[in-house]
Amino acid sequence: MSTEPLLTVTGLTKHFPIRKGLLQRQVGAVQAVDDVTFDVAKGETLAIVGESGCGKTTTGRMITRLLEPTAGTILFDGRDITHLSTGQLRPLRRDVQMIFQDPYNSLNPRHTVGTIVGAPYRIQGIKTEHGIKRAVQDTLELVGLNPEHYNRYPHEFSGGQRQRIGIARSLALKPKLIVADEPVSALDVSIQAQVINLLEDLQSELGLTYVVIAHDLSVVRHMSDRVGVMYLGNLVEIGDRMSVYTTPRHPYTKALLSAVPIPDTARRQNRERIRLVGDVPSPIDPPAGCRFHTRCWKATEVCKSEVPKLVEFAPGHRAACHHPEVPGEQAEVAPDGTAISPFASPDLIEP
Repeated sequence: MSTEPLLTVTGLTKHFPIRKGLLQRQVGAVQAVDDVTFDVAKGETLAIVGESGCGKTTTGRMITRLLEPTAGTILFDGRDITHLSTGQLRPLRRDVQMIFQDPYNSLNPRHTVGTIVGAPYRIQGIKTEHGIKRAVQDTLELVGLNPEHYNRYPHEFSGGQRQRIGIARSLALKPKLIVADEPVSALDVSIQAQVINLLEDLQSELGLTYVVIAHDLSVVRHMSDRVGVMYLGNLVEIGDRMSVYTTPRHPYTKALLSAVPIPDTARRQNRERIRLVGDVPSPIDPPAGCRFHTRCWKATEVCKSEVPKLVEFAPGHRAACHHPEVPGEQAEVAPDGTAISPFASPDLIEP
């Protein structure tokens, strides 16, 4: 794995305007992603995790330029791709591809597998040595599908096989970067491991770089080199996999890790379980200061007024917290395991 960054994201921001009235005046904005900065080295896998609605998918769609950023810059292979036009983006599509979350809705039911996987060749006007059909069949075989399935339709395949078709489509033009948006969340648990192993094999064989978006920390633990944790549009912690999993510095990361299922009953009983009370605040009007302070058991007045900066605690391991976690420190929780912020709204606190 190279240390040279393939992708560099700086201050990435996306606000969706809220418009009302006959003249469609803007009355507010959904702050989906706010000032996110990270980079991804060549051949690396960066996992972005967090609760639903934290901005993970929006970040991924901006990286692939399916969404136009409100602010910030995206550098891919040394080139600024932040505000490229549709025509300028066409050559970029060969190098940056996306695997979508839902294998059922991401494939056109009216098209055969051959048409779906072969579409990138036709759109980019690429000619292959032995024809598009042969190239498509080779790609299908690469992802573990039968080349004879070329003329079949998506409804004839299982969920896991459909996701393999989606992976084959993303691999058709041999991209450098693949953004995988919850690639296994819609699949049976028994199939998830197969798809994860496939992605890892393809990475080592083709030298791919991954940005994997997920909410399941147990899934990304086995396939990521580094992990970034997002909360309400902000990147609150980022570091190498072992550092984040063994010594989390942000209270939110610690709470997420405490929710990961453990099959070993003895280990599960000895583990501290942190239950956050209340819902994630609205991205239309996020809290001032640290956005996690309404649910954090360590919150003080400074958390309510000042936005914490990403501070490096170990080489490559950064977290944005005024009161970072100390390794081995126990969370201050109620007897029932709930962790309540002193600034939580009374109506959010469960009896």
